[in-house]
Amino acid sequence: MVVSATLALGAVACGGDDGDGGGGSGNEITIGFMGDLTGENSGLVIPPKQGAQLAFEQYNATNPKVKIKLKTYDSQGKAEQATPLAQGAVKSDKIAGLIGPAFSGESESVGPILEEAKIPSVSPSATSVTLAEKGWKFWHRVVADDAVQSDGAANFLVNSVKAKKIFTVSDKQAYGEGLAGAIAKAATAKSVQVQSDGVDDKATDYSSTVNKINQFKPDAVYFGGYYAVAGRLFKQLREAGYKGKMMSGDGSLATGLIEGAGEKNAQKALLSCGCLIDAEGKTNEKAKKFATDYKTKFGAEVAIYSTEGFDAATAFIEAVKAGKTKPEEINDFLKTLDLQGVGKQIKFDDKGELAAQDIFIYEVQGNKLPLLGNSNEAKVS
Repeated sequence: MVVSATLALGAVACGGDDGDGGGGSGNEITIGFMGDLTGENSGLVIPPKQGAQLAFEQYNATNPKVKIKLKTYDSQGKAEQATPLAQGAVKSDKIAGLIGPAFSGESESVGPILEEAKIPSVSPSATSVTLAEKGWKFWHRVVADDAVQSDGAANFLVNSVKAKKIFTVSDKQAYGEGLAGAIAKAATAKSVQVQSDGVDDKATDYSSTVNKINQFKPDAVYFGGYYAVAGRLFKQLREAGYKGKMMSGDGSLATGLIEGAGEKNAQKALLSCGCLIDAEGKTNEKAKKFATDYKTKFGAEVAIYSTEGFDAATAFIEAVKAGKTKPEEINDFLKTLDLQGVGKQIKFDDKGELAAQDIFIYEVQGNKLPLLGNSNEAKVS
């Protein structure tokens, strides 16, 4: 992922172009990509940007009647930066669609702008449950929400890990609190004993929380938040003698978790995600080809949301192939799309959610994060 980030950083700014030709002609449309491309969580966003870039480049290489230009908007994951970028994308750049925003907070701010302008969006990674409850008609995502993730992760902890006591920790931020709270609720519903605490995401000493965990003696600790904090927490847990399972969600599914915790401390840590990272093609043949093409293009293995970025771009490509090049036409087409992507089946319900929602489990092995499988079937190694 670090290699991917290094390759991509030179190509992204507040609004950068990736792809062929200029914008605005009848032979080309512009699709935007918005997310944190240079900020502290860019490791979660550069992979889906690269997945989308690869999809459009492969499509344009077929010399179609209408090509697609990818224009990037670096919000750094901040709603206050995403809002003016979205306004410029609509009014000045005349985008026909948007991949993103990548995070839920910026999606909350940008959604009304896109809705008013009638510009379709497909997020590869925004997981807040409330996004699907806005009544937006032009909003879609190709990843399951936090409620689905929490239920899948809780099922895995109960059925595979055999956890009877779980301690949840959050970074006290909207995403982390929501996910950790949902995990606690789902686990309690399965008659699991649960205790919870929160840590300051800007602090470095979590000894108070670590002591509470060791006193409770849980079978598993689940952290809601991003990989920088998760790495520090997991490191301190192991150094304090905690022997149980450690698990986190999609915000921690990055090699930065291993670097932060230290490779020895991170071993066998578990991660849950609605994203599919399948470099070996365990799930379908398209996944294997995509992983090979991605590595050839970017010199790195597929990473978090790479697949979802490619699938989001594919949704727009299929619309253009069908002769739909205006925003409202594209949006109408997305309602009818039913296609096997490189990850999951791309089919949206009337709220813009994927009709089929799956959660996948990953495990730290060495310095890698291989896929264990679907949360309903995965087994701890």
